[in-house]
Amino acid sequence: METMLEKDSPEVMAASSRRVKIIELQDMDIKRFIMSGCCLSLFIRGSIYPTNLVKTRLQVQTRNSYYNGTWDAFRKIFRYEGIRGFYKGFFVSIFGIVGEQSYILTYEMTRRACGDLDNTVRSFIAGGTASLVSQTIRVPLDVITQKLMLLGQTADGKTSIRKVGIQDMVKIMQEIHGRHGLGGFYRGYLAALLTNVPNSALFWPFYHFYSENLASLLNSTANTFPPLIVVQACAGPMAGCTAAILTNPMDIIRTRLQVTGGRSITRTFSKLMQEEGAKGLTKGLTARVLSTIPNSFVMMVGYETIKKFSAHQL
Repeated sequence: METMLEKDSPEVMAASSRRVKIIELQDMDIKRFIMSGCCLSLFIRGSIYPTNLVKTRLQVQTRNSYYNGTWDAFRKIFRYEGIRGFYKGFFVSIFGIVGEQSYILTYEMTRRACGDLDNTVRSFIAGGTASLVSQTIRVPLDVITQKLMLLGQTADGKTSIRKVGIQDMVKIMQEIHGRHGLGGFYRGYLAALLTNVPNSALFWPFYHFYSENLASLLNSTANTFPPLIVVQACAGPMAGCTAAILTNPMDIIRTRLQVTGGRSITRTFSKLMQEEGAKGLTKGLTARVLSTIPNSFVMMVGYETIKKFSAHQL
């Protein structure tokens, strides 16, 4: 963990004039990196799952048929379903840790493969490639999880206390396979790629951009440089929110395709615009940002800490 860094110290000012040292894959013990990453992923999933559940329900409902916004959804779920209601389908979501580890390893390996390219270009390519690989693993889990999130809802959107177990997961998998075959587990796959690949490709360049500029600002205005982890803790949520806002419309389309079983991105988009207008493109955005801020904060603080913990002597 860094101590207070003096202005223009060698650790802050890299040879490339970067103010934030980036620990690359070749600098780390891979086994330690993977094990630590699994623990971090489990913690993050448990922390943000309730906001993801709320976001999914808001994006699926037509107009404001039952939930009148994010806070109303939290209130009603707690009132009618209790704390358990916020974690419907979580046991399936846990398997997504495999996808998350494939994501981060792909990101680091792609950065290394990109060699001497500019850091922004490396981050953009690596972020997009990592998302492409992880979504191939995660989409089937998302399809099942999102359907579990909606269990207990009636036609008017109301919910009731209902335990969700393994038998529900098996039933949903049988229904999906029976109606659509193996392809049913990849409903919304293209939409997921169109949402998450750009989101990931944008996140990492923005993260490094905000890190560099915050470091530069603090370095020019403070007598001593604060712990680098503070800069990274601020840059993560800023980058996450920027990417989330830019990609939210496609996230709505992805969610609707996966839950309803639709096939056409353009038809789903047209229906959304007809029913809700341009305002419909912001559905679930508040919940998404609420999920993104703590997620990005914990992810980047944890990620950077794990990299330092896993690093060989530099």
